[in-house]
Amino acid sequence: MMSGHGGAQVQGWAAMRSFRRDSSITEQSLPKGIVKRVASFAKPYRFQLAVFLFLIVVGAVMGAANPLILRAIIDDGIGRHDAGLVVVLALFVGGLAVASALISLLQRWISARIGEGLIYDMRSKVFEHVSTMPIAFFTRTQTGALVSRLNNDVLGAQQAFTDTFQSVVGNLVTVAVTLGAMFLLSWQITLVSLALVPIFVVPARFVGRKLAVLTRESYGLNAEMNNTMTERFNVSGALLVKLFGNPSAETSEFSTRAGRVRDIGVTTSMYGAYFMTGLLLTASIATAIVYGWGGVQAAHGIILVGTVVALTAYLNRLYGPLTSLSNVQVDVMTALVSFDRVFEVLDLTPMIDEQPGAIDIPGGQAGVEFDRVSFSYPRADEVSLASLETVAVLDQAPSQQVLFDVSFVAEPGQMVALVGPSGAGKTTISHLVPRLYDVRAGAVRINGVDLREATFESLRRTVGVVTQDAHLFHETIRANLLYAKPDASETELREALAAAQILPLVDSLPEGLETVVGDRGYRLSGGEKQRIAIARLLLKAPAVVVLDEATAHLDSESEVAVQEALGRALAGRTSIVIAHRLSTVRQADMILVVNEGRIVERGTHDELLDAGGLYAELYRTQFQPQELSVAP
Repeated sequence: MMSGHGGAQVQGWAAMRSFRRDSSITEQSLPKGIVKRVASFAKPYRFQLAVFLFLIVVGAVMGAANPLILRAIIDDGIGRHDAGLVVVLALFVGGLAVASALISLLQRWISARIGEGLIYDMRSKVFEHVSTMPIAFFTRTQTGALVSRLNNDVLGAQQAFTDTFQSVVGNLVTVAVTLGAMFLLSWQITLVSLALVPIFVVPARFVGRKLAVLTRESYGLNAEMNNTMTERFNVSGALLVKLFGNPSAETSEFSTRAGRVRDIGVTTSMYGAYFMTGLLLTASIATAIVYGWGGVQAAHGIILVGTVVALTAYLNRLYGPLTSLSNVQVDVMTALVSFDRVFEVLDLTPMIDEQPGAIDIPGGQAGVEFDRVSFSYPRADEVSLASLETVAVLDQAPSQQVLFDVSFVAEPGQMVALVGPSGAGKTTISHLVPRLYDVRAGAVRINGVDLREATFESLRRTVGVVTQDAHLFHETIRANLLYAKPDASETELREALAAAQILPLVDSLPEGLETVVGDRGYRLSGGEKQRIAIARLLLKAPAVVVLDEATAHLDSESEVAVQEALGRALAGRTSIVIAHRLSTVRQADMILVVNEGRIVERGTHDELLDAGGLYAELYRTQFQPQELSVAP
C-alpha cells in the first residue's frame, strides 16, 4: 500500500481529474428512470459488479489496517522491547501488502472485464441501431457526431461502472474507515485535521472551474483541428485545397489553433501544479499539527507515540478521497449524461422499419408499380437528433411536397426511363423503389407486394442500384465485389468482371483482385469505378435495376464501355433508368417525362417527339445545336 506523500499525490491527481470536469453538467435535466435503465443495462454484469464492490471494500479496509499495525509495532513491540511481536507484525504487514497487491490485480481484471464488456455491448447496439436508420438520417447528421457517440460517449458511460464507481465507492469506504479509526485514536486531533479541509477545497473548486473551462476549450479546439484534418486529408478535400486553396493560409490557421492548444496545455499544467501543491501543503500542515499537538500529548503521557504515527499515516489517506467526494455530484452526472447520450441514439425510432409479419417478394422476373404516389421528404425532427446536427432545436417546418399522384407500371423485363429538367423528382422516384424512403400516399409495389409490407431481405435481393457516383470502400477489389455476394466463387467474380467490361484491366494490375482501390475508389477512374459497381450488381443478380445517371460524369470512351456493361446488366431485368442524355434512353420501352413532381408525358421516343411536348423540347435543346454545328 502507498504511504506518505506519494499516496496523497496519487489520490490528488485523481481528485484533480474530477475537478477538471464541467460542473455546469449538474444543471442538465436527465430523463426520469435513467438510473434504473442504467442498472438494467448492467444486469448481465451484476455478479461481477458485486465481486468488484466487495473487493473495493476489502481493499479499503486492508489499507486502513496498516496504520493500526504500525501503531502496535511502535507501542506494543518497540515500546515494550518485544522483538518477537515486532517480527510477527512486520510479517503481517508484508502479508497484507501481498494480499492487497493480489486484490488490486483481481479488482483491475474484473474492472476491465466489466468495462470492456459494456463498451462492446453499447458499441454493438449503437452500431446495429444506426445501421437501421433510413437514408434521410444520414443526410442530416454529422458523421463526426455519430462517431463521437460510438467512442467518447460509450467510453464515458463505461467509466460509470469502472472509474467513477470504483472512485466513489472506494473513497466513501476509505473516508468512513479512516475517520472512524482516527476518531477512536483521538477525536480532538481528528476534528482539528478536518478543519483544514475547507481551506483547501474552496480554492480547489476555483481552480477546478478554471480547469473545466480550459479543458472544454481544448476539446473544442481539438475537435476543430480534427475536423480540419479529416476534411483536408481525404482525397476530395486535398484536391480542393490543391486547386483552390491557399496552403500558407491553411497552415497559418491550423498553427493558430494548435498554438492555442499549446498555451492551454501550459496553463492547465500550472493550474494542476497549484492544485497538487495546495493539496500537499494542506496535508503537510495537518501532519505538522498532528506531530506538534500529538507529540506534546505523547510527551505528557496522554497518548502513545504509536498513536501519533498512526494518525499521521491516516491523514495521508484522508485528504485526496475527501476532495474527490466533494465533487462526486459532477462525477456521477458526467457518467449519467454519457449514458443518456447513448440512450438518446438507441431510442430514436427508425422511420422505415420492417413490419411484423412482413412477406417476401416473389422471386423471378419482377414488375414495378407506382400507384398514385405522393411524397414529401421527412422533417428533421422525424429522422434526426438536434445533438447530432449540432443545433439547438431541429427544424419542425413541414417540407414541400415533391411528388404528386405519380402512377406507372414497369412490366417484367421492361426498361422505363425517367427524363426531365433538374429538380423535377426523378431521383426521388428512383429512391422509392429500393425503399430508401416511404411514400406519404399511394403505394409502390414489386410483383404485387407493397414495399412497406415486404421483408428487407427480399427487397435487397430483388432491387439493385447503380448511382452516378459509385461508392467503393477503401478495400480490395475482391472485398468490394464480395459485399454483394459474400460466398461468390472465383469463377463468379471473374465472370461478373468480364460482363462489366473490366476484367482485362483487373488482370493487368500487379495485385489483380487484391488491389486496394483507395479512399472511395479514387485510385480508379470514374469509368472503372462504374464498371466495378456494375460487376458488383451482376454478382447480386437483382430482378429490378435502378440506374441513376450512371454515365453522367464519364468521358465518351468510358461511357461506351459502361454502356456495353449496362447492356449486359439490364438484359432480361426490369430497369428504371434516369438519364439527362436522351440518346441513352431512345430504346426504352417507355419514357416518363417528369416535371415539378408530376408525370406530364409518357410514351416511346418516337411517340414523344411526334407529340411536340416537353420531351421534344428537351431533345431539341440537346441535339439541335449539334445538328447546326455539323450542317454545311
